[in-house]
Amino acid sequence: MPAPSPTPGAAAPRGAAATLGVPALLAVKNIEVIYNHVILVLKGVSLELPQGAVVALLGANGAGKTTTLKAISNLLKAERGDVTKGSIEYKGERIDRLTANDLVKRGVIQVMEGRHIFGHLTVEENLLTGAYTRNDGRAAIARDLEMVYGYFPRLKERRGSQAGYTSGGEQQMAAIGRALMSRPSTILLDEPSMGLAPQLVEEIFEIVKQLNREQKVSFLLAEQNTNIALRYAHYGYILENGRVVLDGSADSLRGNEDVKEFYLGVSAAGRKSFRDVKHYKRRKRWLA
Repeated sequence: MPAPSPTPGAAAPRGAAATLGVPALLAVKNIEVIYNHVILVLKGVSLELPQGAVVALLGANGAGKTTTLKAISNLLKAERGDVTKGSIEYKGERIDRLTANDLVKRGVIQVMEGRHIFGHLTVEENLLTGAYTRNDGRAAIARDLEMVYGYFPRLKERRGSQAGYTSGGEQQMAAIGRALMSRPSTILLDEPSMGLAPQLVEEIFEIVKQLNREQKVSFLLAEQNTNIALRYAHYGYILENGRVVLDGSADSLRGNEDVKEFYLGVSAAGRKSFRDVKHYKRRKRWLA
């Protein structure tokens, strides 16, 4: 989904939906999140996930990426967190007051950081738990199970294995496959590259690309690996200390000198150390 080229001399459009030229499926509007009634974690975060897009939520550890996803999926309550300001809309309807179960039924599901599979169940049993809320019959579920195996042939080979004894990459595949079994229209994917070898990370992101293109699943993915995320996303938002400090099409962010220097470790002078004083000054100028 290439972003349209702006008209020479015209102001660049703001927001993912305007930039990509498609309606916003999910809209987070100026939300504030507080934990334990005192700890302010997100401060006026706004973002959009356009229909059929892959949007990357980027930033260092602790920037607020996971909290943003949990605010959308309504999983904050379990951690004594609350959205105290702003609103979250999905398909034009406010969803921040719904339960996580209600959201799954509406087609929004989160794949948690760290995979969180059921280690004592087999790989196939894990996948089938994703269809728990469905009532369209065994035949439809069986078809979707084969569809998942088509995208993840390694899971088919390990279908009878106890999931807790599979590799990290296989567990990540099982977590995404389980989400697919609920027939989602939107997947919130948290740190899919964490703890995986580079070759497996590439494989996971290629599958995300296929699912987006062929199954029309929209993805909002939180990722520290800015380099690979911007290669596969259509649009990106960068978080720093609970705020969105920069956003734009993936191409524009990849070409941004500040992003290249701070997140990719590359500047016009070549690869730089993150401890470089000049780098710190550049970052302070950007955030000023």
